[in-house]
Amino acid sequence: MPLRMPLALTATFVVCLSLVACRSAFVQADIVNHTGGTVQLIEVDYPDASFGTQQIAPGATYQYRFKILDSGPLKISFTGFDNKAWTATGPSVHQNQEG
Repeated sequence: MPLRMPLALTATFVVCLSLVACRSAFVQADIVNHTGGTVQLIEVDYPDASFGTQQIAPGATYQYRFKILDSGPLKISFTGFDNKAWTATGPSVHQNQEG
């Protein structure tokens, strides 16, 4: 059970990031909470910047658009409904990538 929570949130983040429409100077990221409880202190780090939100309710989606100014991996961290801290590394992004 411990791996289900970060995998559910991270897998959704990765899929949404890769399925966005092209031809935009920004990347649209959707973080969907499939953990069954409210997650808190969500932070996504990407090369040279980060974004996040205080909490995402079960089944809710948090959307954010950002411009990639450098290359490197994405990383998501959050506190689960069990008050445990979770982190996961996602795909790598490249400078000026769009979508």
